[in-house]
Amino acid sequence: MLKLTNVSKIYRAAEVETLALNDISMEVRGGEFVAIMGPSGCGKSTLLNVLGLLDTPTSGGFEFFGQEVSGRSERELTALRCERIGFVFQSFNLIDDLTVAENVEVALLYRKVPAGERRRRVAEALANVGMGHRAKHRPQQLSGGQQQRVAVARALVSNPSLILADEPTGNLDTINGEAVMGMLTDAALSGVTVVMVTHSLAHAAAAQRTIKLLDGRVVSETLLAA
Repeated sequence: MLKLTNVSKIYRAAEVETLALNDISMEVRGGEFVAIMGPSGCGKSTLLNVLGLLDTPTSGGFEFFGQEVSGRSERELTALRCERIGFVFQSFNLIDDLTVAENVEVALLYRKVPAGERRRRVAEALANVGMGHRAKHRPQQLSGGQQQRVAVARALVSNPSLILADEPTGNLDTINGEAVMGMLTDAALSGVTVVMVTHSLAHAAAAQRTIKLLDGRVVSETLLAA
């Protein structure tokens, strides 16, 4: 479970302050699929970064799967990220110098999984997203849709409790976008908590609940599916 209580985030640069999140209180239940929507600059990515322990609130409390993480050290937050979270980004964030298999394996290296177990899990993750035959290719040899499939495999290979997806279909055509949405939906059905930022109403409809932001505040929540 994720629980934010009166969370605000202020960015300061020189004499300028930007209020990115404004007194947000919200919960995401374990195994829930939540879509976050709103116009550009409303705080969606900042909220996702806070939920992913990549950024810390200026004020307020954050309970992350039963643990209050406000005030935790960077080392402790890094350990929680590696243990609990898989990330999927709009720009894929694959490493060009590594093969497809090596890109997926990176998620397991941080967890110090033994080599034999890493190979087995990487092969299984790539097979599950239909990319087993591309294991030895490099990212630049793949289409955008194929790269995002690899990114999803990387997010899933460590069996995370939480997947955070930031516009995961934003650079994809309709067919590949639907395929990626199917993978995220399957992950949620298997019990993984999924929080996705999207501009697409059609893709948001795949979630159980939509949270809309405006000017750093939650302005509405819509239950879409049981």
